[in-house]
Amino acid sequence: MSNLPHEPEFEQAYKELASTLENSTLFQKNPEYRKALAVVSVPERVIQFRVVWEDDAGNVQVNRGFRVQFNSALGPYKGGLRFHPSVNLSILKFLGFEQIFKNALTGLNMGGGKGGSDFDPKGKSDNEIRRFCVSFMTELCKHIGADTDVPAGDIGVTGREVGFLFGQYRKIRNQWEGVLTGKGGSWGGSLIRPEATGYGVVYYVEHMIAHATNGQESFKGKRVAISGSGNVAQYAALKVIELGGSVVSLSDSQGSLIINGEGSFTPEEIELIAQTKVERKQLASIVGAAPFSDANKFKYIAGARPWVHVGKVDVALPSATQNEVSGEEAQVLINAGCKFIAEGSNMGCTQEAIDTFEAHRTANAGAAAIWYAPGKAANAGGVAVSGLEMAQNSARLSWTSEEVDARLKDIMRDCFKNGLETAQEYATPAEGVLPSLVTGSNIAGFTKVAAAMKDQGDWW
Repeated sequence: MSNLPHEPEFEQAYKELASTLENSTLFQKNPEYRKALAVVSVPERVIQFRVVWEDDAGNVQVNRGFRVQFNSALGPYKGGLRFHPSVNLSILKFLGFEQIFKNALTGLNMGGGKGGSDFDPKGKSDNEIRRFCVSFMTELCKHIGADTDVPAGDIGVTGREVGFLFGQYRKIRNQWEGVLTGKGGSWGGSLIRPEATGYGVVYYVEHMIAHATNGQESFKGKRVAISGSGNVAQYAALKVIELGGSVVSLSDSQGSLIINGEGSFTPEEIELIAQTKVERKQLASIVGAAPFSDANKFKYIAGARPWVHVGKVDVALPSATQNEVSGEEAQVLINAGCKFIAEGSNMGCTQEAIDTFEAHRTANAGAAAIWYAPGKAANAGGVAVSGLEMAQNSARLSWTSEEVDARLKDIMRDCFKNGLETAQEYATPAEGVLPSLVTGSNIAGFTKVAAAMKDQGDWW
């Protein structure tokens, strides 16, 4: 495919999947799946369009809008919309490709897709964001629907943006349907949806800890380093604290806020950070004020990710964006005693970092190793509850938060067991060595999608 433009993020995601399939016994046992890989790696449809809107000064602005409808073998295309200046086709293809297999691992009937725009909501007024969303949805509404393609939020797309987008879809199509997830609670949203990705990654790691220690340990007493400070990081941190762990870092694109010594962020401090993010401000804007100005408890390191600054940790949860743990940082985490790393973000670790973690896992028996979980399994909680929101919309009913949380826990348990058992079958580890969750999750998601595509005549 040398005639294609250079798409580094998508190529990285493809190589990560392809290499784990090649290094397992999957293609030896099922050589026909090589053809399935070639077919599944090309999107069914890519939609690209201009978005023209007016700023508060009356000037015409133009952005690019995208929707990558990657695969619908298991259900309607499902995946978020990202509004961020870095958005391009390569990033959305990588995210959509990962989404196919993540959605397959939830066990729900959802295909894979992703979309967004290079529009930056930071520094924009609510009216500017509304006008942009109206223009964006005026085109996107021609290509989506409750049984066709169901977008959701992602970076830069909060409940406010989902509301503006849903309102414009309803006006143009004269139709109220579950065409977006992450909606407001009184108009079709699901309880636990904002918390779902963060809670889900912690539930997943709970199973990792229990398996590696034969049920002897839990989050209680664990030091947990988290990157990011958006929804995923906030709710992962709150759940870790609830389960008895200590959260020792949060961060954003401008720097990291790190605990000095043995303490932990408190729920109240995390609430202050959440409010700062709602106001679209950086952590740097609050580190000079109480309680974060207390130098005995906190240190703020500008321009740095947390991994090399947190000291001894037991668990690492990258929850900000892609490629936020490098090979060098992976080695620092191992040296700091980290035993579990799970991606709250999509493709949070570089390939060099994954290789470092996997090499350590294979060289060390059981709990002496670091155990890595890929985002397509560990952060599937968000899209899982989006799928549950779709189910509630179809039935025109709402479940309690306890019902949704119980279903989320079941899905994350099954996600872990599926990856674990598939790894034991296709990439059998040496005696005493933990199975590869990245290999197991990749194969489990891929084979489910490939089998459905074959049944439907997408490859033969």
